[in-house]
Amino acid sequence: MTAYSPQELAQVIGSGLLSFPVTAFDAQLNFDEERYREHIAYLNGYDVAGLFAAGGTGEYFSLTNDEIKRVITAAVNETAGKLPVLSSAGGSVANGIAQARIAQDAGAAGLLLFPPYLTEASQDGLEQYVSAICASTSLGVIVYNRANMIFEADTVARLAERHANFIGFKDGAGSIDQMTRIHSSLGDRLTYIGGLPTAETFARPYLELGVTTYSSAMFNFVPEFALKFYAAVRSRDHRFVDDSIRDFVLPYLDLRNRKDGYAVSIVKAGLNATNRPIGSVRAPLTDLTEEETAVLGDLIARVQ
Repeated sequence: MTAYSPQELAQVIGSGLLSFPVTAFDAQLNFDEERYREHIAYLNGYDVAGLFAAGGTGEYFSLTNDEIKRVITAAVNETAGKLPVLSSAGGSVANGIAQARIAQDAGAAGLLLFPPYLTEASQDGLEQYVSAICASTSLGVIVYNRANMIFEADTVARLAERHANFIGFKDGAGSIDQMTRIHSSLGDRLTYIGGLPTAETFARPYLELGVTTYSSAMFNFVPEFALKFYAAVRSRDHRFVDDSIRDFVLPYLDLRNRKDGYAVSIVKAGLNATNRPIGSVRAPLTDLTEEETAVLGDLIARVQ
């Protein structure tokens, strides 16, 4: 059972940097629990507000429900209550409910709800989808606004009124108009999370829209830099932010953009480049080449 009520979780995750640990795989691409727990223990030593285990960076899309259970249980046990661990759910309503139950039984503090699989939907349909998951669990639920699950402000407002455990809005779309409308409508009723790939790029402008936190994938392999960058954004240290974006973040983006799917692959490559090997990615993702990993290693050296 989680130690956080939905409302307590909303306050905690909005107070600091968030991250999505990658999922460790062995040479046969099976879940490597020992190496994963070592990685969680490493991240647990830093001052972050929460970890989203089995999330997008954790290759949620390639995990079975049994694997999700093992990943979440390992993360919850390894963090030992020091910080909240959130799980993921998505796909069909039935699968989302099953994954919500897995998360709750494993001791997760909350849930990130991914879009339904491979279909477009009306606002009424998205509202029913989110409502069904919220009603199935006592965990705090954060919706991931991206791909085929883009919410209008009125839809978000109705969900927030109906479900006390609907606590967060993670944006992966990047629409300033949408975020302005939602924040203007709901204010601090929700915690707003930056969720675009390499969220550091958008952290500064999003802060002005009430987005107090974001999920940092690079925290996996450069945690000190990720925390310093987050602090600089919050304190409006524009010089540090500008220098960091120019010298590291933008070259990192250029490398990430070389191939579709590299937003996840580059994170594992970053761990491999910093002598914290975590294994390869599962198909349909592909690993960075040796040359690209070497380029990444040179970039990392700039901020260590």
